Amino acid sequence: MNRNDLRRIDLNLLVIFETLMFERNLTRAAEKLFLGQPAVSSALARLRDLFDDPLLVRNGRGFEPTLRALAILRELQPAMDTISSAVSRARDFDPATNRDTFRIGLSDDAEFALFPQLLKQIREEAPEVVVVVRRVNFLLMSGMLASGEISVGVSYTTDLPANAKRRKLRDMAVKVLRGDDRPAPLSLDDFSERPHALVSFSGDLCGNIDNDLARVGRTRRVKLAVPQFSGLRSILPGTELLACVPDFAAAALIEGSGLRAEDPPFPIATSELAMVWGEVTDNDPGERWLRSMIVEHMAAER
Repeated sequence: MNRNDLRRIDLNLLVIFETLMFERNLTRAAEKLFLGQPAVSSALARLRDLFDDPLLVRNGRGFEPTLRALAILRELQPAMDTISSAVSRARDFDPATNRDTFRIGLSDDAEFALFPQLLKQIREEAPEVVVVVRRVNFLLMSGMLASGEISVGVSYTTDLPANAKRRKLRDMAVKVLRGDDRPAPLSLDDFSERPHALVSFSGDLCGNIDNDLARVGRTRRVKLAVPQFSGLRSILPGTELLACVPDFAAAALIEGSGLRAEDPPFPIATSELAMVWGEVTDNDPGERWLRSMIVEHMAAER
């Protein structure tokens, strides 16, 4: 029998078969299953036809299973246990006792600025789960989801597979970080003339901001590229360096660092921080819980 043939089988029949094998009495089986005895008798007739075997033969006032029935029961029980466990897990997810491992992909800005509060809440609600964080960006997201290296990712995204699920978490407005002690806000001339530090996953020395700057006829002088936002906290103070970062990363970076953040002196297009996951985990209760945690602690509006 192939998998398509399984569509012809009523799972209820297999539950009745298992009960009959243990009870060996139609009346007791009917009571245990909360069915009428005629319904159990009808199910036994269908089971006999399905397995081409009498299954139960009368022995005095009761029934005895055939050798074929006992062999079927030995094969069927582990499968029924597996199905029952799978259905139970699919319906129930208790964060307080769960021990699953969740694999999350995070862009560096999200990991630095937004993940700590998310992790704190996960630890409070689900102290036994394991969290594995992988670094992602818009180039790596699709491949890591497809390979199963992560089950959900948070990053700026571009092209995604047709079967990917996506939810916008927040707009990413840009702030300019500075560590000097000049009181005046930055002018466009200041922005163009002063040296810049750039957070670059790939080591590139330009980004989308340069396109926005070109629209007003200006360029900037990138003098430093670092791979992580956290490095800016110790690099910028007391220097002329400027750094353009998402607003939520700026809020985390200026806290207790002597840095300050201000709006850029020219229009910069707003991008989106999004959560992305695949169809394979869309209905998993644990993954749904994790995604709800991400929305609660990483989305600007809920």
